Amino acid sequence: MDKTAEMIIIYTTLPSENDARTIGAELVEARLAACVNILPGMVSIYRWQDATETASETVMLVKAPKALEAQLLAALAARHPYSVPALIVVEPSSVGAPYLAWLYNQTSAQR
Repeated sequence: MDKTAEMIIIYTTLPSENDARTIGAELVEARLAACVNILPGMVSIYRWQDATETASETVMLVKAPKALEAQLLAALAARHPYSVPALIVVEPSSVGAPYLAWLYNQTSAQR
């Protein structure tokens, strides 16, 4: 395992699987992300405008080189349908070297 992961995973939620598919495909096509995982069928319970809300949402996990973090967050914010999107960056403590090499090969990041 590579001790310096050099990659990020961005967790976000979207109102539908279709939204996630559209945004995810745009990010991969633009070479900002190597891979997007879409997990439909999540139920969220949260506070919004002084009320407790419950909604069906879709989780999207975006895998990319750390070098593209700022560009990727800007692209997600510009495309996201929510006024206050959850854009949570997670940095793995280690990543296998072959996967990391593949990740960089699939994106516009330089290593």
